[in-house]
Amino acid sequence: MGELSGTVLAPYACDPARSRGRRQLEPEAPTRTAYQRDRDRVLHSTAFRRLVFKTQVFLNHEGDLFRTRLTHSLEVAQLARSMARTLRLNEDLVEAIALAHDLGHTPFGHAGQDALNECVRSQASAGSTEDEVQGFEHNLQSLRVVDSLEERYPAFDGLNLSFETREGILKHCSSNNARRLEAREPGGVAHRFVAGGSPTLEAQLCNLADEIAYNAHDIDDGVRSGLITLDQLHDEVPLFRRYMGLALSTHPGLKGRRLLFEAIRLMLSAQVYDVIDQTQYRLTAAAPEGVAEVRACGALVGFSEDMRSGSNELKRFLRAALYHHPQVQDTTDRARLVVKDLFHHYLQHPYDLPDDHAGKRSLTRRVADHVAGMTDRFALKDHVRITGHTLFA
Repeated sequence: MGELSGTVLAPYACDPARSRGRRQLEPEAPTRTAYQRDRDRVLHSTAFRRLVFKTQVFLNHEGDLFRTRLTHSLEVAQLARSMARTLRLNEDLVEAIALAHDLGHTPFGHAGQDALNECVRSQASAGSTEDEVQGFEHNLQSLRVVDSLEERYPAFDGLNLSFETREGILKHCSSNNARRLEAREPGGVAHRFVAGGSPTLEAQLCNLADEIAYNAHDIDDGVRSGLITLDQLHDEVPLFRRYMGLALSTHPGLKGRRLLFEAIRLMLSAQVYDVIDQTQYRLTAAAPEGVAEVRACGALVGFSEDMRSGSNELKRFLRAALYHHPQVQDTTDRARLVVKDLFHHYLQHPYDLPDDHAGKRSLTRRVADHVAGMTDRFALKDHVRITGHTLFA
């Protein structure tokens, strides 16, 4: 196996020299591995820059210090690389997947995604093509961004990323969409959703790092917003209470933001060490000799049973206390209306679409691609232009 950052890769890690390659053949780069090249292409993409003005939980205009999709992606990449190095996995592949995993997200986060999915599916019931039956999934859209929607290179659409990066980006996929992807690319990135099996360890690690990152930073943003409190977290989230108590035992009298930050830091560290320990245990038990064996083993990257239970309790709390908070729900409802209004406007006025959304795609898909690519603030500005109504101050 090769080396990466001075660390010898484990035999079950992805070696770029053994990559399944790119959809369009290209000469190898003289100074970068295939996965380093993938990471760099993602970083320089238009879709990546747009993430700075796309919602995580709070709309971008609600405060400068709340996370955006860009800062979230950077935090996922940092956590995933840290764990990958200890597990002797390919850090560059992990980073490429982490930075690209949310490229297909709509403006206004999951509210925008849900609204756009409803809009696209409504066209199917009106007799549209099979393309509309797919609906809208942000993971599938992220893959579409890197496969076809980015327009940077003269010889191909998209970023022409390596198979392993593309597979990691598609971390979830409905069965219907998986079958369609498999028909277009037999044995390709959606094969595991059709035939069973697992993706690479690097993809599995990014998936879990995503969960760890958003749970931690949503606590921070939720307290910063005033919608949840430290007392709530202490009383209702056993996992957080454990590390809040540890912070206070080490630093008596600690309070306010320093207490919040220290509790989150301790919780993050504990989760990272738990993933490393549990994954190493599973790898020892399964003893995969290469990536092919990893694919046949089921999930190998994961939490211990105790940490999984604690993480699930934290997610339930955040869903009830933060994501469904009346103030967030009000914002969500208005955001959904913005997305629906934009979708129906462009569906009725296709000549308003930019030239880069012309081509062989159906009108519904072209409109969905255009709306999905908008940042929060562009969508709000465009909505005012189209409707004359200001839904957000």
